[in-house]
Amino acid sequence: MIDKILQSPAAALADVPDGATILIGGFGNAGMPSALIDALIAQGARNLTVVNNNAGNADAGLAALIAARRVKKVICSFPRQTDSWHFDKAWRAGELELELVPQGTLAERIRAAGAGVGGFYTPTAFGTKLAEGKETRRINGRDYVLEMPIHGDYALIKADRGDRWGNLAYRKTARNFGPIMAAAARCTVAQVRETVALGAIDPEHVVTPGIFVQRVVKVAALRKAA
Repeated sequence: MIDKILQSPAAALADVPDGATILIGGFGNAGMPSALIDALIAQGARNLTVVNNNAGNADAGLAALIAARRVKKVICSFPRQTDSWHFDKAWRAGELELELVPQGTLAERIRAAGAGVGGFYTPTAFGTKLAEGKETRRINGRDYVLEMPIHGDYALIKADRGDRWGNLAYRKTARNFGPIMAAAARCTVAQVRETVALGAIDPEHVVTPGIFVQRVVKVAALRKAA
């Protein structure tokens, strides 16, 4: 019987090795798998390459992973905001590397990995520092930059509901990078609010099919104070 549900985030991430590339879902705090990130910090893996839309907010989640000095490189589109002090400190101290990628290009590079695309041309960033060292090509009178897919060893994503086969449904904008990251990683771990029986998720509402998910962990949503 296929059953991908594990009992804890710690069990789901016990085998993450040093030097792994981790795709982490979330647009800021929306859809960020906080419990999985906390478990990754506790697990102790180091020298990680992290792919995320940004580089962490305040003191929790990805910011906490950076503060714990577990990250050697960040690939993101928006690394600096008013509360990105842990990234700022580490980057200015030369403790981590940054690869800056335009947001649409970042999403397409991740999607390309899951789709088996070897690379793609985009006009975005042509003629800027972000295109330095990359192959360029003129197509129908317009200049393009060759971008390569981003594969992950692990994807840590957050969904609303999941079943034991790994089928996932998301809640509103918390969906963001989750589906494409799940397809682009060798091992996808999904943090879900609720685990349900097979068939409880309408097939029309399954966004990420279980074939892209290896592990599911139920994490109860935190209740807001009255």
